[in-house]
Amino acid sequence: MVPTAQQFDVVIIGGGPAGYAAALRGGLAGLNIAVVERDKVGGTCLHRGCIPAKEFLETATVYRTVTGAKEFGIEGDAPVVQFAQSQARKQKVVDQLWKGLQGLMKKRKVTTFEGTGTLGPDHLVRVSDGTELVGKHVILASGSAPRTIPGFEVDGKLVMTSDEVLSLERLPSSAVVIGGGAIGCEFASMLSDLGTQVTVLEALPKILPGCDTDIADVVLRSFKKRGIDVRTGVQVTGHTPAPDGSSTTVNFGEGEQVQVEAVVVSVGRRPLSDNLGLEGTKVQVDKRGFVEVDEYMRTAEPGVFAAGDLVDTPALAHVGFAEAIVIIDQILGDKVVPVDYTRVPWCIYCHPEVAFAGLSEDAAREAGYEVITKKDPFGGNGRALILGEPEGVVKVICEKKPDGSAGRILGVHMVGPWVTEQLGQAYLSVNWEATPEEAGHFIQPHPTLSETFGETVLALTGRGLHVG
Repeated sequence: MVPTAQQFDVVIIGGGPAGYAAALRGGLAGLNIAVVERDKVGGTCLHRGCIPAKEFLETATVYRTVTGAKEFGIEGDAPVVQFAQSQARKQKVVDQLWKGLQGLMKKRKVTTFEGTGTLGPDHLVRVSDGTELVGKHVILASGSAPRTIPGFEVDGKLVMTSDEVLSLERLPSSAVVIGGGAIGCEFASMLSDLGTQVTVLEALPKILPGCDTDIADVVLRSFKKRGIDVRTGVQVTGHTPAPDGSSTTVNFGEGEQVQVEAVVVSVGRRPLSDNLGLEGTKVQVDKRGFVEVDEYMRTAEPGVFAAGDLVDTPALAHVGFAEAIVIIDQILGDKVVPVDYTRVPWCIYCHPEVAFAGLSEDAAREAGYEVITKKDPFGGNGRALILGEPEGVVKVICEKKPDGSAGRILGVHMVGPWVTEQLGQAYLSVNWEATPEEAGHFIQPHPTLSETFGETVLALTGRGLHVG
């Protein structure tokens, strides 16, 4: 025990989703909480990730809507993108949420220390300004940063990560997006919709790895229809900037090249464990930089937990929230339910949107299940036709029962209009291990997009209304 150190029930290193969620839940329960944050509470998600990216994707949605207004009988001048205005709106949204979060932390009597925190023996946390804190419990939640790749040093002009793209005042006329995962597809979709000529280069055989193949194929067809050049199974080997710095030539595949104004490196994120200290503790870090934890988010050091992007679990803000709840409930002595990572909800906000929970068809078969699947397209959904967004499908994967009928729902995968807002009932069905018979009792309001899920599960019972 360090006599001069300030004492807390919980000291949290990192104020991103996992860190601030733990602080808010613990503060609400009366725990004395300290948060050490080197930048701003809210973390990457609020300031350089989820929220800013979705604001720009909404800008793209508005632009598509106005561009296609003639189909609805609305005449007007051709829209012009003023991206600096969208940037200002993004910052307004971020600032409003940040101020709200700060107010909530203050209301729950959470003490925030600005600086980088390191953990030493006996739960001693040292802040970079010299402040010393001791917690009965410590939570490591220092988050992550964009990964980079050799040969593509980030300069913020020709080569960017998500951090730099989200700070642009002007969109490039052409861009290569390296990486066809969730973040890469969101950037490719947004840039293309707003007028940038986009090439996506993905090393794996398909874009959106981890998504059900039928779902990823819908996105691929949509991208190609909109002029996005998608190359899969290719490696990038470097780039050569033009002498005047206005463009660069990206080398990939078997001697192929493409000249663009900008390169967006979107190959995932790395955990920020390098500066945590940890000397004199039993906390273990694996070869990739992730802090090792058990299913209850406990490290090997008693009383020290880790959560969020710092651990090797899905890098999703809402997973960080769930992990924070697991930790705080343990500290409070409440009943604890570990996170089942095979059933967490996933949302990807490209156009068309993607949302899913549970196993894909391939993953279910690899896990040893015999399965029955059913797909229902949005093309037969009245609301989708009204919106002018008939592209997409709902796919339900069920365990096959001995009699050949559909048993419990193993996964629900969606692509199409507003599927990120439709996932709730599908997520509940997967996590409650419902059967199509049980989920089919849900009454779907008409006309809604969510009817497509209802139709799909009814069809799996053999008594579909509008689908066979």
